[in-house]
Amino acid sequence: MIDKKELKKLYKQTLPPMGIYRIKNLVNGKIFIGSSLNLHGKSNSFKFQLRSGVHVNSELQKDFNQFGEDNFVFEIVDLLEPKDDPEYDYREDLKVFLELWMEKLQPYEEIGYNKRK
Repeated sequence: MIDKKELKKLYKQTLPPMGIYRIKNLVNGKIFIGSSLNLHGKSNSFKFQLRSGVHVNSELQKDFNQFGEDNFVFEIVDLLEPKDDPEYDYREDLKVFLELWMEKLQPYEEIGYNKRK
């Protein structure tokens, strides 16, 4: 029989990595910062959208089309640690986490693709 401690360990191992990511243009150094509850899924989604030419960020899409996929990298900037509670909602934590990284990196105008709110 599996005890409660073992169940918590298994739960933590089943959650996908979540946290802050960066898409970096290797030609001009511009970055896009975002957050996700599933970083691997977000990476796949971004690649699909950019390859299909339908990404919502038109400036990022334009540069991707101009410089090509090989000049962009998807990087994990910081991971959010899972809690012991399987019912925990991480969305608010990610929102705050993203705000901290946006303030730190300032990915706007000439150095980034993010838009100021």
